[in-house]
Amino acid sequence: MRLTTAAFVAFAVSASTAVACGGSFSSFVGGLKSEALSRGHSQASVDRFFASVRQSQSVLRADRAQGVFQKPFTDFARNLISQSRLKKGQAKGREFDRVFDTIEKQYGINRGVLLAFWAFETDFGGFQGDFNTANALVTLAHDCRRPELFRPQVFAALKLYEQGGFDPATTTGAWAGEIGMVQMLPGDILEHGTDADGDGRVSLKTSAPDALVSGAAMLNGFGWRPGEPWLQEVRVPAEMDWSLSGITTTLPVSKWQSLGVAARSGNLAQGMKASLILPQGRKGPAFLAYPNFNVYFDWNQSFTYVLTAAYFATRIEGAPAFDPGTPEAGLAGETMKQLQRKLQNRGHNVGKIDGILGAGTRAAVQAEQKRLGLPADAWPTQALLSRL
Repeated sequence: MRLTTAAFVAFAVSASTAVACGGSFSSFVGGLKSEALSRGHSQASVDRFFASVRQSQSVLRADRAQGVFQKPFTDFARNLISQSRLKKGQAKGREFDRVFDTIEKQYGINRGVLLAFWAFETDFGGFQGDFNTANALVTLAHDCRRPELFRPQVFAALKLYEQGGFDPATTTGAWAGEIGMVQMLPGDILEHGTDADGDGRVSLKTSAPDALVSGAAMLNGFGWRPGEPWLQEVRVPAEMDWSLSGITTTLPVSKWQSLGVAARSGNLAQGMKASLILPQGRKGPAFLAYPNFNVYFDWNQSFTYVLTAAYFATRIEGAPAFDPGTPEAGLAGETMKQLQRKLQNRGHNVGKIDGILGAGTRAAVQAEQKRLGLPADAWPTQALLSRL
């Protein structure tokens, strides 16, 4: 499920050598082989790596079928978080206590953060995906939807192959090319893969210590701030300037307190800045997102997934279940697409018309709410659609 946007500069393709996406798949593979040779890979290595590569229609279908992200936060979170998964996460924390102690000392990353990813990505290693990874990466690099993300990963996988850590014929993982218990792309593995169990190999599919420490190293590389919080549930007043909410606005915690925002449990992190997150508007759940929350978006692009993973991490560490509140009915499916088209026609960049309430759509909704004199909490309702 992880769809990172982190750029792997070492594998960046210059404009002069980049292989265009689309067209004949065999010609595209031939272009990749020529490019690999220009990067200094041997002819024998290139031939062996690409020998078994095939276009995968199942990968393309999986890439197009991400309707789960259309669900609102409360439904999405309840679907992923069960009492049994919570208990299992806490049990895994105890089972690998020494590994998490090492991670906390070395990187300052709470165990709940990695346990949540481990749970969501592969159900603690139980299902790591059965898509051929080489086929997935080349197929998605050939597809013209996000070639700039996946083409560098093909060459990263080639380098892993040359190092003995990847078999293009047998290595499997998620449909988007991630491998192992916490689902890391080849470029991430090259940069952050860690032999934590001391057996001389980085085994992200079979070694929990290797996977967890490698994941921690990756988060650290994304800019995780050691020892700092990432998310906290809060209560909000009945009225305030709702246009201040959203991940693009950060204010000192003291300012949020002066506006009536209060911790639902525990204390707010004084001396820090945070954003007020209202995933289903001013009447639904509310969270303060601290700087580490933004690191989550280097792991996954989906706002709903990121918020759910960050929230589950707090639950594993003892936070209470969130208060769902009484949010107004939102838009979904065709009505959400209708709203996106209206917003697009008004000049807003909402990205693909896909029915998903992503960052671009949220920003556009909030801007239009403010223009129309509605509570600008970025939650799309039928009232907004009617006004537009």
